[in-house]
Amino acid sequence: MVVGISHSLKAEYARIHGLDLEELLSDGGYKEKYRKEMIEWGEQKRAVDPDIFCRAAIADGSSAEVVIVTDCRRQTDMDFFLGGFRTLTVRIESTAEERCRRGFRFTAGIDDAASECGLDDFPFELTVQNSISPDDQLEMIASRAKHLLSNLEDV
Repeated sequence: MVVGISHSLKAEYARIHGLDLEELLSDGGYKEKYRKEMIEWGEQKRAVDPDIFCRAAIADGSSAEVVIVTDCRRQTDMDFFLGGFRTLTVRIESTAEERCRRGFRFTAGIDDAASECGLDDFPFELTVQNSISPDDQLEMIASRAKHLLSNLEDV
């Protein structure tokens, strides 16, 4: 099962504010219109309960054997998953040039916030460059996951 922490945040934000969830989940202008306010609202919620959106993200996958969390962004997110689950941490990076080619435009106060770069110094077990083919990326991740699982079984 694949889940996103930001999906649970956006679902609750959309419900409370009467917004279109599918549009908030997109990369379009609709999401950008509400992005700063969503981040601020999410930070307020996390100040009270740092794990609120992590728990919500995995609620539907609680019986799944494997859950892929696509968007841990803060140390508290990592602490939640590392503290209660067997994990493989993977960072997918892209060059600034490639991100701009795909339409990314830096917005001060948003793109330099903890919601976007809170794990820049986190020691991920595997880093994959988004410039390599998806098949090569998956092969690297699968190989590392198999290795980690075999080591866990030996313990």
